Amino acid sequence: MKKQFIKVVLSCLVVAGSFTSCKKSSSSSKNVSRATGWKINAKEGGFQYNTDFKEQATAPGLVFVEGGTFTKGKVQDDVMHDWNNTPSQQHVQSFYMDETEVTNVMYLEYLDYLKSVYPPENPKYANIYKGALPDTLVWRNRLGFNETMTNNYLRHPAYAEYPVVGVNWIQAVQFAKWRTDRVNEAMLEKEGYLSQDAKYKAATGEVEGTFSTEAYLNRPESVYNGQIDSLQGKQKKDSVSAFAKRSSGIIMPEYRLPTETEWEYAAAALQGTREYNNYRGRKKYPWEGDYTRNGQRVGRGDQLANFKQGKGDYGGIAGWSDDGADITAEVKSYKPNDLGLYDMAGNVAEWVSDVYRPIVDDEISDFNYYRGNIYMKTAIGEDGKVNILRDSIVYDTLPNGKIVAVNLPGEIKMVPVGDEETYLRTNFSSSDNRGYRDGDPGSSRFFDRFSDEEDEDGRSMYNSPKHNVERDSLGRVVRQYDTSNNRTTLINDEVRVFKGGSWRDRAYWLDPAQRRYLPQYMATDYIGFRCAMSRVGSKSKTKNKTVRGKKVR
Repeated sequence: MKKQFIKVVLSCLVVAGSFTSCKKSSSSSKNVSRATGWKINAKEGGFQYNTDFKEQATAPGLVFVEGGTFTKGKVQDDVMHDWNNTPSQQHVQSFYMDETEVTNVMYLEYLDYLKSVYPPENPKYANIYKGALPDTLVWRNRLGFNETMTNNYLRHPAYAEYPVVGVNWIQAVQFAKWRTDRVNEAMLEKEGYLSQDAKYKAATGEVEGTFSTEAYLNRPESVYNGQIDSLQGKQKKDSVSAFAKRSSGIIMPEYRLPTETEWEYAAAALQGTREYNNYRGRKKYPWEGDYTRNGQRVGRGDQLANFKQGKGDYGGIAGWSDDGADITAEVKSYKPNDLGLYDMAGNVAEWVSDVYRPIVDDEISDFNYYRGNIYMKTAIGEDGKVNILRDSIVYDTLPNGKIVAVNLPGEIKMVPVGDEETYLRTNFSSSDNRGYRDGDPGSSRFFDRFSDEEDEDGRSMYNSPKHNVERDSLGRVVRQYDTSNNRTTLINDEVRVFKGGSWRDRAYWLDPAQRRYLPQYMATDYIGFRCAMSRVGSKSKTKNKTVRGKKVR
């Protein structure tokens, strides 16, 4: 009897074990859901997801920057006594950054595209191309002969690989948006979601309309002015995945301006050394040492950056000891920092995305610190679908009278988030957070006790001039200059930070922690920019690395 009982138990255990084994092998398959047991990416339909995704690819022109901690705002010298660089410990999430500054030839590609797709001779599009043009008049000096740069610097092939200048902050942001769409258009073509050379057909006018990344993700049928059916690639054969989605893992995150924190972290490049002083913010320049000349055996005495060395001295005495440039220099003329980034000191200063404030509130955020958040959402039409700007163009008239297109045909209309998104939230309470905890009366606990007319009594810390520009019924620009004597500062929500020294600056400004500001509508002959891109997924590139004692391949 006992033997029969043992046999029955053993047979049950074998059956149970085989069932458990089958269940385990089934659920461990990457194309079987661990939540429901259903198939993923089944030909019959159902849930579609990229289960083969490994990690984000490095987009064109970018270098990977692994995130970490550093001391932001730690300057070695403060002869200006700005008191706007209180050191704070910050952590930066991993991201990507342009290897070099955006060059003239890169920006000319952008201008050529706009001119092809939106011909300026068409009155409807006239201000699109014109608004994107760099201000070449920034080279002029009342008592200096600089007309050669005024006429040649942007377009002459001799300056092709020199950093673009004369671009204001708004234009730099628009370039980054355009670059995002062009890169994703190429990625979709490469993966078969768009037909071969589809991107060129739009650029040459063979197909009306253009490609917008966000429009494609939200309403793919609207792309290319509704003509995407004729431009779909081999993926169209599979009705399940005719269009790529964010879950496909193909769409790149947007190109954008780096935050001030990202830029300073990347310029300091602390990964190249683990010395205690550098970790605590004692590294003065993007390279090792406290001097601007090369101390190594090879190239000893050469300048490590392009900057102004003294009064009337923009490069040194001609010959081996100078810095090789009198104005800007061709990108990659100097050694990169330990991250492989070129010209993070000197050549041109660079726009970053932050709104300037002398106060850095690390008490509220020590992770990816950034001032400038304006939360937006897609506008929904009466039909319940995302609102696409078909034929309309959204322009912004800047205080200096320049008109810049901020939304082009085919793009999604965006609106600020409202009460539905902010009600009873603890992490944000309004769409515009540029002035949050910045020392203004609105940052205080009892801000509502202050009068609306803060300008009259001077209680507003950021009481800046308010110039007004508008157009009359005939299209003429009407400028109203603020002549008030009660203004106390030039700081407002349209003033942006720029970082790094330039060919016009002394070595003092080469320190990555130094910061300056300028209205976002202004341009100069010494400020350029480079783009960044967020990294999604893992903090580090895990190929052939050891993570927690295990080798990851």
